[in-house]
Amino acid sequence: MTQSRKRAYGRRIALLSSGPALFGLTLFLIIPFLMAFALTFTDQRLVATDSGRFVGWRNYERLLSISYVVQDPQPGEQGKPAFARVRDVTRADPVHRGFRPFSDFSWGQKRVTILAKDPVFLESLLNTFGFALMVVPLQCAMALALALLVNAGLRGQTFLRAVYFSPVVMSMVVVSIVWTFLFDRDLGSINKLLSLLSLGTIGPVNWLGDRATAMPAIALMSAWQGAGFQMLIFLAGLQGISQELYDAARIDGATAWQRFWNVTIPGLRQTIAFVLVVTAIAALGLFTQVDVMTQGGPQNGTSTVMFHAIQRGVREENIAYGSTVAVVYFAIITVLILAQQALQRRWSK
Repeated sequence: MTQSRKRAYGRRIALLSSGPALFGLTLFLIIPFLMAFALTFTDQRLVATDSGRFVGWRNYERLLSISYVVQDPQPGEQGKPAFARVRDVTRADPVHRGFRPFSDFSWGQKRVTILAKDPVFLESLLNTFGFALMVVPLQCAMALALALLVNAGLRGQTFLRAVYFSPVVMSMVVVSIVWTFLFDRDLGSINKLLSLLSLGTIGPVNWLGDRATAMPAIALMSAWQGAGFQMLIFLAGLQGISQELYDAARIDGATAWQRFWNVTIPGLRQTIAFVLVVTAIAALGLFTQVDVMTQGGPQNGTSTVMFHAIQRGVREENIAYGSTVAVVYFAIITVLILAQQALQRRWSK
């Protein structure tokens, strides 16, 4: 058999081997995404019979429209400056009709209000990235600490591995319900424990009812639930580091911290990168925890992009607008990935 015939035969074998996977990928991922993209140009609803008309870029215009209003202070009570209600300003100005306030800040004596036609999407986007910034380092640090503990050769390490990994195999819905009870303001075990440890000086904390603590509470629960999976990956990486490197470091008089920083971390460089990517992907798809524990509250403080898309697309039955949210979010994530790869290539030169 000639070399060219061998290559042709190898290509046919590769095509036949990858055919089922490509078929499944096309059927369950590519085609649904193209259908969702097509729906973004319509007013399709789930049950309405008169929907499905072509509306062009109207859904994108509603989702991405951002503006601002600058207000001068007006005399108020006791000489204090006051500002007119933003709602009155937007209703009176045809340019800003349909916009709602998203955020505001002071600029000298003036007040600048950021407006958006869908401020919940912007808030959900910030919440999603904020959650990822909280949970990724926390979960990876917990997983690495557990892996180091399990790899230390302690008695019963097989039992410890099973205990630490058990939350991963549990349903996220069940875990979220259990932690909702733990975070309860009046009867939750976490508040009881805080009160006991502080001798009553720390009062009950409304973990899931306060914007300042709701998202960190969900991040803590998510890190606890998923750390066992990353622990196994780190454990495999630790067992791949040659013991001779640690022995040489001990002979040179290196402390435990120096061995960790100069032997363990370099040996886990590729593993750490993989774990960070996997954890970030899971964090950017946050939905179940929010849906079960807070339903996006309080005041959209825990709403995420996926929750917002499903809320609009399924529960409000506006499937076209929900698809628009998902497509725009996919585009944002794609741009961020491409930018990260470009920066990585520049730094590696």
